[in-house]
Amino acid sequence: MSLFGRCVLLTCLFVSPLVRAEEPPRRDLLKQSKRIVFLGDSITFAGRYVACVDAWIESQRFDHKPLVIDAGLPSETVSGLSEDGHAGGAFPRPDLAERLDRVLAVTKPDLVVACYGINCGIYLPFDAGRFEKYQQGITNLKARVEKAGAKFIVVTPPFYDDMRSPKNFTYNEVMDKYAEWLVSKRADGWMVADAHTAMTNEVRKRREADPKFTFQPDGVHPNDEGHWCVAQQLIRWFGDEAAASAATPQAMLALQQVPESVFPLINQRVAVLRDANVATAGHKRPGVGAGLPLPEAEAKAKELSAKIDALVRPLK
Repeated sequence: MSLFGRCVLLTCLFVSPLVRAEEPPRRDLLKQSKRIVFLGDSITFAGRYVACVDAWIESQRFDHKPLVIDAGLPSETVSGLSEDGHAGGAFPRPDLAERLDRVLAVTKPDLVVACYGINCGIYLPFDAGRFEKYQQGITNLKARVEKAGAKFIVVTPPFYDDMRSPKNFTYNEVMDKYAEWLVSKRADGWMVADAHTAMTNEVRKRREADPKFTFQPDGVHPNDEGHWCVAQQLIRWFGDEAAASAATPQAMLALQQVPESVFPLINQRVAVLRDANVATAGHKRPGVGAGLPLPEAEAKAKELSAKIDALVRPLK
């Protein structure tokens, strides 16, 4: 054997164990999960980006597809902060920490995906104290999720449209700092999907052709395109660049040879499970419908899953 050949053999002998010890591919996190729970504020509660990710997971046709549960809550923060007079003084912003243990106990996740920040800056100029509360809240959330036996993925806060909801400062630049900190935590081994940078860049690009373009007509809450942009970053994080590059969730399904008719069923399943799980865990946010009792919601979700499976599986 040549000297080069001996070096290659030695490299394989000594490096291969290290390669085998690495974390499995990101998509394996989905294959290894029975339940995936999404936490967040009203953007997550709306459920549209959650349903898009759920639709993509269905398109993968795993032998054992994880159940996706949206446990978002409108107005919520992970920082525990609330501005004076929130909701016209009707109630303070709910704090995730108040309900987190109950949510984890009810939903029993293997994987948690969390997206917070846009409420945590309280729509005010950057403040080091508020930022520290956000950092503490996210760090504590990660620790409590992992203590419960689940893995944790954090999504950077979405874009804030200063043009649609102008202030005397740019709130999106406040969110820039929150997102930059989360991305920096990758160096510590955190799993971070960056929705903020992608949305910011996409809005700037689209406004070159259409100065009035927006993902968020009210400045905060994404429309369907905005929700798809958030979902794209998670799909991309899981390693499916082709699916993430599709123009719409329907185009993504077509690429995967999945009929569009599954999407309304997936949206319905996300909503049914969300309302029941959020209500069962309990919270302090007024005005959120309770939905079905959890056993009935799970039975309804099972019926919807059978219909979805009938549309997806014949193409496997």
